[in-house]
Amino acid sequence: MGTTTDVLVIGTGAIGASTAYHLARAGLKVLVVDQFDGPAEGSTGRCFASVRGQWADPLNIEVSWRSIEAFQRFPEEHGIDVGYVASGYLFLHSATTWPQAEEAVALQRRYGVPVEILDVEAALELTPFDPEGVAGITWGPADGAVDPHGLTTAYLDLARALGSELRYRAAVTAVRAEGDGLRVTAGGEDIHAGLVVNAAGGWSGDVAALAGLAVPVFHSRRSVYAGAVGALDRRVPMTIDMASGIYLRSEGERLLFGGPPPPEHHGYSTDVSWPHIETLLERGVGRFPWLGDLPLDRSAAWAGTYEMSPDAQGILGRDPALPAWYNACGFSGHGFMQSPEIGRLVAEDVIEGSITSIDTSPLHIGRFAAAGDESTIKMMF
Repeated sequence: MGTTTDVLVIGTGAIGASTAYHLARAGLKVLVVDQFDGPAEGSTGRCFASVRGQWADPLNIEVSWRSIEAFQRFPEEHGIDVGYVASGYLFLHSATTWPQAEEAVALQRRYGVPVEILDVEAALELTPFDPEGVAGITWGPADGAVDPHGLTTAYLDLARALGSELRYRAAVTAVRAEGDGLRVTAGGEDIHAGLVVNAAGGWSGDVAALAGLAVPVFHSRRSVYAGAVGALDRRVPMTIDMASGIYLRSEGERLLFGGPPPPEHHGYSTDVSWPHIETLLERGVGRFPWLGDLPLDRSAAWAGTYEMSPDAQGILGRDPALPAWYNACGFSGHGFMQSPEIGRLVAEDVIEGSITSIDTSPLHIGRFAAAGDESTIKMMF
């Protein structure tokens, strides 16, 4: 007869792990499966690990800030240090993006996010840059970074302590309706679940297709480049130049940086795009002239993928075509930073029958059918 569970969670990235914990805490029997050998081996383990409350819309502000508060409380609530460091987040805005950013500051503060507007002199104390063309600067002192593997492992350990089970090397190969739930074949094992949570990251569209569903999520590669250890004589907080899209921050004694990806076919790849670094440096030295002289360490670079949706926003909720199927995917580069709250929202929805604590209607999958066009990828800010 195989295995029976209340909820089957597909994916042991940060979102899947958080979801498993919050559902188990609510008293449900939870089984988690993943195609990899261990947790956080997809997008989570290869992300830039930065977290921020500085967003331009109420939903992303609230979900992100609640998640940062969860990172802050983790040691006290669970006795686990997930590596949260409030190293800060600096946005350098051009005349094009500054009006929206300035309005966003008031909105962020309304939700309790600590954010400041800095003058050039104060910003230069944090990150060296050429101020020409910078129209405004915002600084989030509570923004920072979290350990992706530490967070994911912590949630999975907490879930297992509540009775949840994990299966690695258990790729999903078949899904079919059975009774009031679904029968899923994963790693050769048949699993009957009353509810399946699709938290498979960039593979979410492929997994959903096994159930006959169209979930528009795809991989988009991002490369992260690294300076040599000690090449920069100061620590740099997460800094984004909105004009060029270049972002950078310190990690230990080295600098990490990246930027907009090159035009390419979508698909999973962890190969670093070395030809693209020339383009990034050409764009970056205008704002950060010292980048051109930074010695690189090729061995410390890596690549991962964003789990993109067509509008660069997450997909959250039951699929109207199959109510036993729940999507928690497509968060387009901000799933890791929002994972504590996403998991809590999934549990609220499953237990209470709806989400009432936050208006998550903009994340419903039905928005794509209403738009009628899934070809345009919008930027996050």
